[in-house]
Amino acid sequence: MQWVKVVGLGVGVAALLGLGIILGHFAIPKEAEQPASSTSAPQDLDLETLKTVMGQLDTSRIRENLRELSRQPHLASSPRDEDLVQLLLQRWGDQASGLDSARTMEYEVLLSFPSPEQPNLVEVVDPNGTVHHSYLPKEENVTGEQGGPDVVQPYAAYAPPGTPEGLLVYANHGTEDDFKYLQNQGIDLQGTIALTRYGVTGRGAKAVNAARHGVVGVLVYTDPGDINDGRSLPNETFPYSWGLPPSGVERGSYHVYFGDPVTPYLPAHPSSFRLDWDNATGFPPIPAQPISFQHAEDLLCNLQGLLAPASWQGALRCEYQLGPGFKPDGKFTQGSQVKVSVHNRLELRNSSNVLGIIRGAVEPDRYVVCGNHRDSWVHGAVDPSSGTAVLLELSRVLGTLLKKGTWRPRRSIVFASWGAEEFGLIGSTEFTEEFFSKLQERTVAYINVDIAVFANATLRGQGTPPVQNVIFSAAKEISSPGSSGLNLYDNWIRYTNRSSPVYGLIPSMGTLDAGSDYAPFIHFLGISSMDISYTYDRSKTSARIYPTYHTAFDTLEYVEKFLDPDFSSHQAVARMAGSVLLRLSDSFFLPLKVSDYSETLQSFLQAAQQDLRALLEQHSISLGPLVTAVEKFEAAATDLGQRISDLQKGSPDPLQVRMVNDQLMLLERAFLNRRAFPEERYYSHVLWAPRTGSVATFPGLANACSRASNTDLGSEEWAEVHRQLSIVVAALEGAAATLRPVDDL
Repeated sequence: MQWVKVVGLGVGVAALLGLGIILGHFAIPKEAEQPASSTSAPQDLDLETLKTVMGQLDTSRIRENLRELSRQPHLASSPRDEDLVQLLLQRWGDQASGLDSARTMEYEVLLSFPSPEQPNLVEVVDPNGTVHHSYLPKEENVTGEQGGPDVVQPYAAYAPPGTPEGLLVYANHGTEDDFKYLQNQGIDLQGTIALTRYGVTGRGAKAVNAARHGVVGVLVYTDPGDINDGRSLPNETFPYSWGLPPSGVERGSYHVYFGDPVTPYLPAHPSSFRLDWDNATGFPPIPAQPISFQHAEDLLCNLQGLLAPASWQGALRCEYQLGPGFKPDGKFTQGSQVKVSVHNRLELRNSSNVLGIIRGAVEPDRYVVCGNHRDSWVHGAVDPSSGTAVLLELSRVLGTLLKKGTWRPRRSIVFASWGAEEFGLIGSTEFTEEFFSKLQERTVAYINVDIAVFANATLRGQGTPPVQNVIFSAAKEISSPGSSGLNLYDNWIRYTNRSSPVYGLIPSMGTLDAGSDYAPFIHFLGISSMDISYTYDRSKTSARIYPTYHTAFDTLEYVEKFLDPDFSSHQAVARMAGSVLLRLSDSFFLPLKVSDYSETLQSFLQAAQQDLRALLEQHSISLGPLVTAVEKFEAAATDLGQRISDLQKGSPDPLQVRMVNDQLMLLERAFLNRRAFPEERYYSHVLWAPRTGSVATFPGLANACSRASNTDLGSEEWAEVHRQLSIVVAALEGAAATLRPVDDL
């Protein structure tokens, strides 16, 4: 598609060349804005500017942003989704508070929708073929916002159409081990319908695992024991508490990969090559449908068969049995089967990313990207609009300073509103595919703010080890909401912490999986990435996520009543994102600390030595090269840290600083190996790829050892173990070389 909906905002020719940060051809600034030469006084983080930004981030504006964003459902590619595209263009194009430029980038992507004419349905059919009971997956209109015409029926996106029918079995979380357990109990799974619960494994994986064992259809529900701390009655749940109402159903994508399903590794332009829909991989192999826990209770509490293990029991009002089939003295006729009717259909739709750009004054070819997805399953007040509301307020404050002429960042800032994230991180993935080389060469870091506020207890930070430093530095300077008097950092330690051999007691940082738009940046491009949010006290709830996740009950009223009544947690996230953004875009020396990788590498190495060494030695595979590679990395990281410290003490030429900054920026790229995980799509980071093996070490090594453990000496599986070990060693040695002085070859 052609570039569309362009809004130019800059001065003079900058208005015509706002796409410069994407294409690399920056607009020529006015004389006063020319990039500084290597002999100019270095522009550095200005603490007064930082203080001004922190003080101007306004809770009432964030609330009003959220009110507008969540006013109507905005499923990807829907008319309301396109309305919000225009809203973002207008905000980022505002004459008083806008950015240098704003524009959309449109992709033609394959999405999945339920049929409006033929709703998906779950039925209990007796042996004579008579429908005994029908369950229409539809949420009760509790607050007046769940019954509108734009509320999409709960469904499993990308699940194939079909009408499978069979005896019902209960399969816990639908993992491979769960289905193996059922078979080991003598249960014949061939031709059955499996009832599973959300959690532990991915949505799509439940269907993949089920099909592997002969199951023909899958139902998925949210157990109140996993989300509501056991509460399941209507007067115990929303709108009376934050709990999921009995009729609530979690929607979601069941495609197992991220990105557009039919244009892997290619941007989804109309002219791009597309896989045949019928031959594309990653779709669930059998029909699947999510249902509410009130409907699941009706089915599960009438099953016959063996008692489910204690770890499989939940909080529905019965003891869970495994099936297959219904008990003779229950609600349904014995021999009755469950029929799952799925009428989903695939459609090519246009979906837009929106980009807002602030051109850097000194290093315009270095980008700090701050992103959040825009689309939601229904109203999406929490997911994702809490994050969008925060980013809009942050961009307003920075845009106001920019328009007044009192500030321009050293490096360029890109604000991004991603489209079609809920269908599998599609907008962000297509963007990284289209600008793969340029982003790899020029992007300093990616800051993700998806769900800004899960609840109002504590900060939550996730990221690769080098970003720990900048997150902690920002958190120490921002007051925590409430009356504790603590800063965000000290409050964070109260809720989740760990003992570091280097720093002592510090907050626990989470790692990055594929749960949001940071995934293509870290796993595909190797860009230092992070996710920032506010969350709940896990000592007070066992909820795996906020209870109304992906349901029609995720509304502004829910946020205002139960998550963040005064919006101070939203403000705290805005301040955190703003502080991190300014530190990365304005600091003379990038505040990335590569030596913080040492703890991760040592942890992985120790796990390999403790749990795998003896087994590896039986197959003549030595961990010696891995030990040496870790030592080389640690020495190079320490040496680079010392060189940076020495430079900071003097008055270095900015080109010297640029060289060490590039080493910091490029480190994550050194951990990429495109051939390391051929069975995975986009995953190439040898430290953060999915780990299926039980040993908490380098994922490729752990996975290969797990597959080889029961094979013979000299097998292909053990050859793969050796290959994976060599891949890790080569990556670590390459990373060490990246950190050594640039003239040290």
